[in-house]
Amino acid sequence: MGRILAVVYGVLSYLVFLISFLYAIGFVTNFGVPKGIDSGTPGPVLSSIIINMLLMGMFAVQHSVMARPGFKAWWTKIIPEPIERSTYVLLSSLALILLYWLWQPIPGLVWSVEGVGATILWAICALGWGVVLLSTLMIGHFELFGLQQVYQNLRNLQSVEPNLITPGFYALVRHPIMTGFIIAFWATPQMSWGHLLFAAVTTIYIVLALQFEERDLIGLFGDRYREYSRKVPMLVPFLKPGPK
Repeated sequence: MGRILAVVYGVLSYLVFLISFLYAIGFVTNFGVPKGIDSGTPGPVLSSIIINMLLMGMFAVQHSVMARPGFKAWWTKIIPEPIERSTYVLLSSLALILLYWLWQPIPGLVWSVEGVGATILWAICALGWGVVLLSTLMIGHFELFGLQQVYQNLRNLQSVEPNLITPGFYALVRHPIMTGFIIAFWATPQMSWGHLLFAAVTTIYIVLALQFEERDLIGLFGDRYREYSRKVPMLVPFLKPGPK
């Protein structure tokens, strides 16, 4: 019964993630959702910036701290290991949903592009979201979001040791999921000040957070990851990587 409940929990956590991911596309593009990044009645600019920064900071702390190996080692003493990843996914998704709900629009256009230029930017934005999704499929989508773990627990299967694989986009950049997010966040024909704040802060967070993830990956894979990082850039394809 406990294993079945773990599967139910894992599936529900995945569904919450899926909703939050799909909503993120509409939120950033201001399309097809009740509240986009520029929706709502603007308030005082300073208070809007503070609220938005707090929301992004809350997500960043939760997302980064819970991803660290030390936290996972402590956390799995409290919750069963098979649902650790699902719990991480669920809490990250809930933090995003809270951000969507409480986000404060900051009006005013930084840039506005129309016609063919707008079409090109929308195409680049769609490309970014596509890179995010395809990148998760290339390295094990269901493991990344906790479904494989609860399935293995249900079937009483041994978990497979992590293996460094570099298929598809991972031969071009080490973190194509993050590259896709950056593309999707910045490629817009209508860049408001609120959208600019979101894109700038999330980009800075991605770059900083990857420093910790790189350290964890070196600790996990050792010289194999060091060699990989010497050959493949972190985020920008064809950019010469720095020494590791």
